Amino acid sequence: MQFDFDKLSVAERYKLLTSTVVPRPIAWVVTQDAAGVVNAAPFSFFNAFSSDPAVVGVSIGGSPRGPGEKDTLANIKATGQFVVCLVSEATAEAMNITAIDMPPEVDELAEAGLTPVPSRMVRPPRIAESPVAMECETFQLVPLGGNTLVLGRVLAMEVRDDCVADPARLYIDAPRLGLVGRMHGRGWYARTTDRVDIPRITWSQWQARKAGKPD
Repeated sequence: MQFDFDKLSVAERYKLLTSTVVPRPIAWVVTQDAAGVVNAAPFSFFNAFSSDPAVVGVSIGGSPRGPGEKDTLANIKATGQFVVCLVSEATAEAMNITAIDMPPEVDELAEAGLTPVPSRMVRPPRIAESPVAMECETFQLVPLGGNTLVLGRVLAMEVRDDCVADPARLYIDAPRLGLVGRMHGRGWYARTTDRVDIPRITWSQWQARKAGKPD
């Protein structure tokens, strides 16, 4: 079937995108407002976009409370800083609690029973229970109609010790992180521990395979 996006509603376009672009990594974004009140919220329109400089991007939509910005975006605009934590299977239920639309003055980390830990280079804390945290400063804000793409320059990263298999080579034991990705619907997620190994091949190896020769 073909779908003409110009003829679809916003909700219909969202449904098609989120049910096909899967799994999506989850940015568990921790921010602070100008008064220091902490906010935490998950976003699945998220990925890494550059290594020089190191840049990650999170797309943030409007507030479900009505016209205006979500607290996360308002805080980033006010302070220019945020922390992206990643979501493991062990923290997925707590992440889901922080997805609740709570009043701005409520600390989502406290509500979810999570532990804030001071960051090294930015004011917002990281989540102790998360296996990975990226301390970011605003690199660029890109308006996308109903969303804003927040591009953040990664200043520092914290990775849980037992997930760093070889510190000298910066080798991360990715399956040990136990991260989850967002699927579609209200409650579907995917584990990242089920791997398929497909090694990269060179042009000469590919030519040899086509000719029926062993690599």
